[in-house]
Amino acid sequence: MIDFDTEIKKFHPSLEVEEAEDAIYNNDLTDAVDIMIEMMKEKEK
Repeated sequence: MIDFDTEIKKFHPSLEVEEAEDAIYNNDLTDAVDIMIEMMKEKEK
């Protein structure tokens, strides 16, 4: 059976929209465009 008290202790509420947006946009992630730009720079050398 599920121990609800334990599950409630492990619960973390989701971020609010603004907080989630900040968390997403502040991550500096490499995407396919960044990789293509780096490859083009390397080819020009």
